[in-house]
Amino acid sequence: MELPDEVVGGAYSFDAWETLESLTALESRMAGSNGERAAIETLAERFRDAGLRDVAVEQFEIPGWERGDSALTLPDRRYEHQHQLLALPGTPAGEVSGPVVDVGHGTPAEFEAADLTGALALASSTTPDDYDRWLHRREKYHLAVDAGAAGFLFHNHVPGSLPPTGDVGDRDGPGAIPAVGVSREVGSRLARRAAGETVQATLGVDCHNGAMASGNVSGRLGPDTDERVLVTAHHDAHDIAEGAGDNGAGCALVAGLARMLAAVEDRLDTAVRFVTFGAEEIGLRGSRNHVTHTALDGVRAVVNCDAVGVSRDLGVYTNGFDGLATPFEAAAEAAGVPVEIDGSVEPHSDHWPFVRQGVPGVMVYSATESDDRGWGHTHGDTLDKLDRRDLRELAVPVAGAVLRLATGERPAGHVTPADIERRASAEGYSLDDPA
Repeated sequence: MELPDEVVGGAYSFDAWETLESLTALESRMAGSNGERAAIETLAERFRDAGLRDVAVEQFEIPGWERGDSALTLPDRRYEHQHQLLALPGTPAGEVSGPVVDVGHGTPAEFEAADLTGALALASSTTPDDYDRWLHRREKYHLAVDAGAAGFLFHNHVPGSLPPTGDVGDRDGPGAIPAVGVSREVGSRLARRAAGETVQATLGVDCHNGAMASGNVSGRLGPDTDERVLVTAHHDAHDIAEGAGDNGAGCALVAGLARMLAAVEDRLDTAVRFVTFGAEEIGLRGSRNHVTHTALDGVRAVVNCDAVGVSRDLGVYTNGFDGLATPFEAAAEAAGVPVEIDGSVEPHSDHWPFVRQGVPGVMVYSATESDDRGWGHTHGDTLDKLDRRDLRELAVPVAGAVLRLATGERPAGHVTPADIERRASAEGYSLDDPA
């Protein structure tokens, strides 16, 4: 089923960019913050304006985290500024001392080869080209914990004095050891020194861990059926930047898709529910909460929009579900645009709690030549990095794919959680730490 010409044309006048500007204008959208609450109100209003029904906010409690000061002190210098290092959300507060030990890319083999007992483990944000898949920050953190490290130093590979942030907390509270992100420049200096001598350092982290509240926003189009397609993104962002690409653009796209599909609502065979989740950046907590409180049997598919807007080239992770590629390929062909289909498992965004339970789910993203976050999770994730034309170009094939998913037969069947575990394990993922 094709989108009418007037809907395709409407993609070039929809207000996704206005939504993105509103979200990035907020001081901070960190989970549990006043800024996240303002984002929730903004998106609920956008959903109502788009014509969604049953717009609601689902609140839930989270183990919140608030930033304090951090410092890394060596015998001859001290790093304490935000262009040098940042505490990683979910880190415990505390002060630890030990030698700085460089574990390179932070692969399992590099951790195994190093003596990290009582050390400060220094790991890069990169993954070597010959490794089978991208290694997530949390994986490296837990390798450091398991190796007996006293602290974790996660250094960026992107130049420009941009220390990376990102969660390292456990499911119900802070992680085991203090952790900070350090800039490429500081990380490179530390690695050079650690290669030539034993460098003793003290890492001090001041932060607050405690209960807070977050929320999800949702609304519906189409018939009031038990069966439904979910179109999702996350509205929270790290406190150090505007969160434009991660993931204000995803929320703006979801709001724009809602407006586009409202124009063809009478063509939908099943309900389409649009949801923006809270607290994704600290453990996929909004989507996990939603999964806990909803009947999953009726979910045809989850279309999760994350890491969108940095290019106009559509990419889709299908997580191994046969049939999920077809609606995106057909919609891209109808729009005359390319699409990059990746059949591998991608466990690092809000589709994953659904997929983990066997629900067919994809992650829609902007395909680029890079396999890393780029400006994401740094001070550089700002609106000026994005182009409204890219969002417009992405909206047409994604809207067409959602329309196809919500009409006709189910594109893919549910599987068992054991099936998903086998898929993930075959690609080297541990399902104990999905964020």
